[in-house]
Amino acid sequence: MAATLAEAPPPLAPETPEKPPRKRGRWTPYWLLLPGLLWLVVFFALPMVYQASTSVQTGSLEDGYKVTWHFATYWDAVADYWPQFLRSVLYAGSATVLCLLLGYPLAYLIAFRAGRWRNLIMILVIAPFFTSFLIRTLAWKTILADGGPVVGALNSLHVLDVTSWLGITAGDRVLATPLAVICGLTYNFLPFMVLPLYTSLERIDGRLHEAAGDLYARPFTTFRRVTFPLSMPGVVSGTLLTFIPATGDYVNADLLGSTDTRMVGNVIQTQFLRILDYPTAAALSFVLMFAILIMVTFYIRKSGTEDLV
Repeated sequence: MAATLAEAPPPLAPETPEKPPRKRGRWTPYWLLLPGLLWLVVFFALPMVYQASTSVQTGSLEDGYKVTWHFATYWDAVADYWPQFLRSVLYAGSATVLCLLLGYPLAYLIAFRAGRWRNLIMILVIAPFFTSFLIRTLAWKTILADGGPVVGALNSLHVLDVTSWLGITAGDRVLATPLAVICGLTYNFLPFMVLPLYTSLERIDGRLHEAAGDLYARPFTTFRRVTFPLSMPGVVSGTLLTFIPATGDYVNADLLGSTDTRMVGNVIQTQFLRILDYPTAAALSFVLMFAILIMVTFYIRKSGTEDLV
């Protein structure tokens, strides 16, 4: 036994735990985000700060502007141009509703009924993007021209009598009226409604429709209880992508409207480029931005979904 103990090897020392390998590339996602963050800071945050400082300045272009914290500019902007703010919301809201009424059936057709024609219809939907926004709007000036086929057909159907009574046209004219501006907004922003709706509808599992049919649900009931609720993210996204840029648009009101159809975007453009009243223009821009932000926040909460496409 003594010999065995003498020949036995000494007990091994406890092994020291190895250090975990250092994770490589831990900072890679942050480095990838850096260019985008710099872009936002340089081309979004800094101009916003500059415009905020401009909105509280006083002075003139000849004598120069100085920051005097003159917040009364905001109140004066709202008091002087509240009709243009209200008109912008009404025109943009009307165009958004029309885009939804026109875009939802089209998106439904592409998602569930188009078949092999799906790609062709999608190309036709985005085809307006292949031309300039200005050219598309000028085309509507030709379509709605006095004495044209569209105005002639509306006159023969006595549609213009009804629209004139509603105050959205003037007699036998469509150009330089609210209807022309709303038509231009609807046409130019319709793709922004169709694409999110199509994306949302395409994600719906077709077996849900089959299950609704197995439960003896009528087609309208299936749409009301299954299809439309599941497509709400697309509805919310499409309405936001349509309403927000339409509210600040000034091209359609400038080319298709008149002085009586000026929107707040036209006022801002005039203040910046013609009157050169930079504080008022900046204040109008911030009032419009805050108004849109409040409306969008309220709309998203009331819509019952935050899963935007």
